[in-house]
Amino acid sequence: MSEKILQTKKNGMLVLLLILLGYVVAIAAVVADALAGVPGILGGVVMALAILYMVVGLFLLPGLKVLKPQEALVLTLFGNYIGTLKGEGFYWVNPFCTAVNPAAGTHLSQSGDVQRSLVKTEGGNQQVQINVGELNSKKISLKRMTLNNARQKINDCLGNPVEIGIAVIWQVKDTAKAVFNVDNYKEYLSLQCDSALRNVVRIYPYDVAPNVDTTGDGKPDDGSLRGSSEVVARRIKEEIQEKVEDAGLEIVDARITYLAYAPEIAAVMLQRQQASAIIDARKMIVDGAVGMVEMALERLNENKVVELDDERKAAMVSNLLVVLCGNHDAQPIVNSGSLY
Repeated sequence: MSEKILQTKKNGMLVLLLILLGYVVAIAAVVADALAGVPGILGGVVMALAILYMVVGLFLLPGLKVLKPQEALVLTLFGNYIGTLKGEGFYWVNPFCTAVNPAAGTHLSQSGDVQRSLVKTEGGNQQVQINVGELNSKKISLKRMTLNNARQKINDCLGNPVEIGIAVIWQVKDTAKAVFNVDNYKEYLSLQCDSALRNVVRIYPYDVAPNVDTTGDGKPDDGSLRGSSEVVARRIKEEIQEKVEDAGLEIVDARITYLAYAPEIAAVMLQRQQASAIIDARKMIVDGAVGMVEMALERLNENKVVELDDERKAAMVSNLLVVLCGNHDAQPIVNSGSLY
């Protein structure tokens, strides 16, 4: 079912004034009839028409609808979808029309569909106060809203449990699909976010790992949750969009808000990362020390400062490597005699 926009004029104020004017005339007619004492059928007819209008006017008032910017109303008449009312203004529609929004009572975490404020209790704690009137409104918000998906524990492609959370920015694009294609589009969105997050995270390792294909082309690559967060977020966004297309929702953006190893393996993985960092640092130090020793020997030979045989070169190389690769400051020992 596709969305159909109602081209209704913003005549709510005019209709309201006419209804109020009719009430004034009806009340005036009743009062005048009572004071004048009009006899016979004419007086009875005037009284009956005035009372009838007062009753009918009560049925006309529910047709008045007020919409704020970025709001919409999905209207049905006797069970049939007649269209969607969009655009801010004061409208009057068929009073027998019913506004439909099955997700009106659903509140998503950090979503903009309700107005919230902090209230301090006697104990000094802060609680969230929710505007129930806004929450239960049948109006559908067309604003961009944020779904802060709760942290989930998911195994990466290597089987390591990681905790990850995402924030999804979304909005309603097709109100008819959102209302009629799914039972509750907010709950549907939350469920599909969980599913898409699990599907994508299982493809990647937490850190770069050898022989892991994350792109699906059969070739190992350097993709990881920690190092390829932009790519991972884009894939999550695309998968969520594919799943909620039939619900008339648009995923504007998705971002990873939290990423860490699960607590049960966090300490072990931290030691592993530290060991890997130490090995990389040592490798860099050794490479630099070897280059410096090689440069020193070449400069000594070029400038003919001293002639060294192989044994003296080996001793010099050993001493320089100890000094350059050591963790502590060197304490040189001066040899006043011959090497032999």
